[in-house]
Amino acid sequence: MPLLVRPSTPADLDAVRDIYAHAVIQGTGTFELEVPDAAEMSRRRGDVLSKGLPWLVAEEHGRVLGYAYANHFRPRPAYRFSVEDSVYLHPEAQGRGVGRALLAELVARCQAA
Repeated sequence: MPLLVRPSTPADLDAVRDIYAHAVIQGTGTFELEVPDAAEMSRRRGDVLSKGLPWLVAEEHGRVLGYAYANHFRPRPAYRFSVEDSVYLHPEAQGRGVGRALLAELVARCQAA
């Protein structure tokens, strides 16, 4: 079964939280010290989607291997046409092209919007 990049659903949030938890605990790029709970991850996803921006997951054999989303870069009006991307991968998915696939689809959806 090939890698599937698709819009996220609420059912993906447990896997998304687990992937993000690893990044918080093991990495330095999140700038967070505590892992957000499920309600906070749901709130963050809802915030992105409410702006008409994409929140995607990469799935293989029914398992979420990573996720990516775009959000406003800064709240100032001068930045209204700028977004920043975030891509997070399960450690087992790193180095397999999953991040590249997520980012390509994220950019395509942002351009289409």
